[in-house]
Amino acid sequence: MSMTKVNVSKEGAGISLAKKPYPFWLGGVAASIAASITHPLDLTKVRLQTSGDKGMIQSLRKTIHNNGARGLLDGLTGTLLRQMTYSMTRFAAYDWAKAEVHTGPGPTPAWKMALAGSMAGGIAGIVGTPFETLMVRMQADKAKPPAQRYNYRNSLQGLYRMTSEEGLSSWTRGMGPNTFRSILMNMSQLASYDWFKSELLRLKVLEDGPVLHFFASLGAGTVATTVCSPADVIKSRIMTAHGAGTSSTLGVIRESFAKEGAMFMFKGWVPAWTRLQPTTILIFLTLEQLKKGVDAYRASGGSLI
Repeated sequence: MSMTKVNVSKEGAGISLAKKPYPFWLGGVAASIAASITHPLDLTKVRLQTSGDKGMIQSLRKTIHNNGARGLLDGLTGTLLRQMTYSMTRFAAYDWAKAEVHTGPGPTPAWKMALAGSMAGGIAGIVGTPFETLMVRMQADKAKPPAQRYNYRNSLQGLYRMTSEEGLSSWTRGMGPNTFRSILMNMSQLASYDWFKSELLRLKVLEDGPVLHFFASLGAGTVATTVCSPADVIKSRIMTAHGAGTSSTLGVIRESFAKEGAMFMFKGWVPAWTRLQPTTILIFLTLEQLKKGVDAYRASGGSLI
């Protein structure tokens, strides 16, 4: 998945040149396209985690019954803002981190991929926390009683209100579990995609192309969903909680464990997998095609990107 390819040689000169890196924003664009398509599933996942809905189908029906088909797009502007901050950062940071942790010859070992993913996740988690909070609030809002709703009109107005009404401290609400979840996500999703892709190529199971990218993404999405589920549930509950003491991570864990048992950490796993799997596939398929398009543009003499 690396956004920088090496070993481009200049014939006859004996010089090895590194290919120009892909634009840092490419991952954010790919993630935005994927998130726009899968938004209704992400919306349902968040509402399952933060409301009393009992299943994915019930939650979807409830959303359509209460708000019409357009209700499936609630919070879309928050999602797009989050992708162009958090996702853009994680993809750019992952390639930077991989180059830092592996400077020797040969392919990058799996543990270094995981380390690079963790580093990227930590950076992106901190950068993306306020936008993650905003996105989750906008998605969960209409599933709550009217008195507990935030009623943000769009992502920019929501960010302004969140800052003016709650102060800059609202930007760090849930930063701990969100950053932890981000580390887990990028360690499992980005690194496992790279690993599955490299193994499929090494074993010559498939040639490099959309089919290989699809199966590598399939494996990455399943690994990421399972690894991230506990932190994802806790993060969503903290970010949407009201009242004194509800921002405490340990407090939320204790209350949820007492009421629902240990399996509360995997509540919403099926919709999370259903949402993350196509999202993961779409992100990487789109990213690979965008990279291919950049290569074609540069090969034709273009120099703007």
